[in-house]
Amino acid sequence: MSSLLSKVKYFITEDEEGIGVVEVILILLVLVGLVIIFKDQIVSLAKSIFSNISGQVGSI
Repeated sequence: MSSLLSKVKYFITEDEEGIGVVEVILILLVLVGLVIIFKDQIVSLAKSIFSNISGQVGSI
């Protein structure tokens, strides 16, 4: 039991290699979730931006 406790204590205090990977994965999951939730709004915003750009190209 004490070896398990020492391994957990080592993981929490000393072994921080995996923490960065877990943080990156969590951030990516949140971003993917936001993209899935707001997909329609993102697509309509991109279409309106590109239509404005293409409409203003002729005036330059």
